[in-house]
Amino acid sequence: MAFFAIKTEVADPSVETFTFKAQKTMYGGKHISKSDVIFVFASENEGGPGLVAAGSVIAARAIPTRPGLARQTPRVTITVRRTAIAKRRLGRTELKLFANWSDGRPETELNFKFYRQATNKIAGISNEAGAFLSAFF
Repeated sequence: MAFFAIKTEVADPSVETFTFKAQKTMYGGKHISKSDVIFVFASENEGGPGLVAAGSVIAARAIPTRPGLARQTPRVTITVRRTAIAKRRLGRTELKLFANWSDGRPETELNFKFYRQATNKIAGISNEAGAFLSAFF
């Protein structure tokens, strides 16, 4: 079991099952697989509040690359069973204070991976970041 987080548009964080189609991956996100733990951030770019749910990946499928394109970001489609809804807020506003990229803090890792650039994505996160996020549920 590994920890991942996704930042994307989330229409309804209270649904029992999410399906996220053809999501970009970065920072090891392409290695997501069944039974991994994932934290769901509703992207502020689409009006979301940040961290909204935690879940377990129940299916993951890599999207084949398109022939003839030299550089392609790996994409995956995942299905997630929601296991918890966030009880406290955590988003861009709370994480932007953590910008010392070499301090080793889980808050800094999350800020770096999700808010340094605005791209929605799935990313692998450390055990420390997973433990930090677990405290929000």
